[in-house]
Amino acid sequence: MLKDLVLNNRSYRRFDQSCRISIETLRGLIDLARQTPSSRNAQPLKYILVSSPEACEKVFPQLSWAGYLKEWGGPVEWERPTAYIIVLGDSKVSNNFSIDPGIAAQTLLLGAVEQGLGGCILASVKRDEVRALLEIPQQYEILYVIALGKPVEKVVIEPLAADGDIKYWRDERQVHHVPKRSLEEIVISEL
Repeated sequence: MLKDLVLNNRSYRRFDQSCRISIETLRGLIDLARQTPSSRNAQPLKYILVSSPEACEKVFPQLSWAGYLKEWGGPVEWERPTAYIIVLGDSKVSNNFSIDPGIAAQTLLLGAVEQGLGGCILASVKRDEVRALLEIPQQYEILYVIALGKPVEKVVIEPLAADGDIKYWRDERQVHHVPKRSLEEIVISEL
């Protein structure tokens, strides 16, 4: 059911590194994304699929993991992603990628959840380093890196506190808590 997929699609940042993700699985996720709506039907998105342990090792240090968890440097060696999808915008197709990257990323992650996987969309990326490491031509803008793996962490949705603090946090058992605004707060009118 779609609601279950959405509720289980959290920003996972810790994974079972022994559970590898194949290129075929990544290609299947891209096949879902390529069939989604595209602004003006321009279809400007391209992808780099990363699944070899060696390539994952190169990508990992180019990413920042959780802005609100200042003391956490990201997943430790045995909890790192086992695949990445690098979302690119092809400037030869369009100079405006509009809403396409968001639609594609959400679709990829829902497809991953359906397969017992999870991930995190990362926008805090050392783009110049990733471009150099993976020899990405200049025509492609690096939009996001989606980290993927089999999640080993629990993520819990919490009601937003009275003080309005939206920062996520981890408790002493390393359960990841994410505050969400209520439906009543975000629906401003019913006509």
